[in-house]
Amino acid sequence: MAEHIALDIPEDGKLTHNITHFARALRNAGLPIGPGRVLDAIRAVEAAGFSEKRDFYWTLHACFVTKPQHRAVFSQIFRLYWRDPRYMEHMMSYMIPAVRGVNEDRTARAAEKRAAEALLEGVARDVPDMPEQEEDGGTEVEIDASLTMSTEEKLRTLDFEQMSNAEMAEAKRLIAQMSLPVQPLRSRRMQADLQGTRPDWRKTLRTAARRGDISAFEKRSHRIRWPNLVALCDISGSMSQYSRAVLHFLHTVSNTKGQGWSKVHAFTFGTRLTNITRHMGARDVDQALANAGAEAQDWEGGTRIGECLQTFNRDWSRRVMGQGAVVLLITDGLDREDPEMLGKAMERLHLSSRRLIWLNPLLRFDGFAPKAAGVRAMMPHVDCFRAGHNLASFQGLAAAVANADDRGDKDRMMAEL
Repeated sequence: MAEHIALDIPEDGKLTHNITHFARALRNAGLPIGPGRVLDAIRAVEAAGFSEKRDFYWTLHACFVTKPQHRAVFSQIFRLYWRDPRYMEHMMSYMIPAVRGVNEDRTARAAEKRAAEALLEGVARDVPDMPEQEEDGGTEVEIDASLTMSTEEKLRTLDFEQMSNAEMAEAKRLIAQMSLPVQPLRSRRMQADLQGTRPDWRKTLRTAARRGDISAFEKRSHRIRWPNLVALCDISGSMSQYSRAVLHFLHTVSNTKGQGWSKVHAFTFGTRLTNITRHMGARDVDQALANAGAEAQDWEGGTRIGECLQTFNRDWSRRVMGQGAVVLLITDGLDREDPEMLGKAMERLHLSSRRLIWLNPLLRFDGFAPKAAGVRAMMPHVDCFRAGHNLASFQGLAAAVANADDRGDKDRMMAEL
């Protein structure tokens, strides 16, 4: 939250109108605010007043914020709307790309784009025209358009947490076009094959006994089977925005034919483990995620990674893992429970899978190191450690699945343990 400054009651008496407009901006940013809450906020401000610095902020916060994920959006919109006298310039800077070398190039913090997008509804966002230069003293500026990036290229490297509503919708469209193919596995079981390389002596002798002589040798080859994909997705408060993108990706994998997976199993966990596999089979992705959200009652709550992994190993591992299953673990690894219990659960999960790939959004930070106890307990038991915060990381996941030797950043993390 921005630094507090003293606020005075406006002389024109438009505080009620301003609170209503502020509530409308919050609703545009995704907060579930109706007329009843707006009336409650106006009455609460009238009753509590705001002679102190923080009174006004926390009074509106108590009336409008009901979920942890809404705090960042509320804080940014409040800062821009009530506290900053140049809020319109700041909002426009979040929506219009800066020219390098003229304006400061700064990455927007979480929820800033969504806040600016909500407040700029109906406001023209075009870049103002450059003033004409005088013939004798002007400086001509040349821009090489060949170096500009397309919208899709920018979205590939943009953090899901930093996306606006429109950018997130476009990212979901691109996710729906992705694929995660896998190579088949050779089984030890054999099958009849005219082009096979191994003779089938039993079938040859049975055919000879029926015909009276050996006219040809029967052949066989190894059967081909496809592995299962098991995804364990953290839906705690710190992972909510990334979890939604991952579930969109899993829905695409589950409903796209020709990728080779025998079965795609999806589980969510926060404070408890929930199997949402049947919901991922719905054709409409929005309906699928709505049903999954209704099934997972711990969405955007706390995190109990060790306990949830223990539940999976005990109740689901034998049913969904099979032989050669690939496991995707999507979590930031921030767990406050016993790290020894978490380490044992991870070890068993690793032994039950053919390949365990960990996607961690925290890897987007250059200075990330395995300092948290949960991360240190989990790291030795994964085969591959990769980032999972943007579209590029999802595209790189296909290479990690196809290449059994891909370890991502695990070697660097293990060197820092």
